[in-house]
Amino acid sequence: MEELTEKDYDALDEDFTNNPPGIDPNRKGTGYFTQRKSLGRTITIDTLSADYLITKAIATHKTPSQIVGEMVRERIGT
Repeated sequence: MEELTEKDYDALDEDFTNNPPGIDPNRKGTGYFTQRKSLGRTITIDTLSADYLITKAIATHKTPSQIVGEMVRERIGT
């Protein structure tokens, strides 16, 4: 890939300065980084639980997250 010249940098800077990206305050939580943050929540489980989840996931063609979600919903009665 060709490197940008000083003239190219100046043109990009001017373009972004004169045409800032639009922001819609009504679309809270729909952006890439917000979604990544919510996916980044993790918990640590013991080896037996992890093995169980992986085995169950393979057998049922589901993700471990789906299995945990089903178990939680069953436990709280929803």
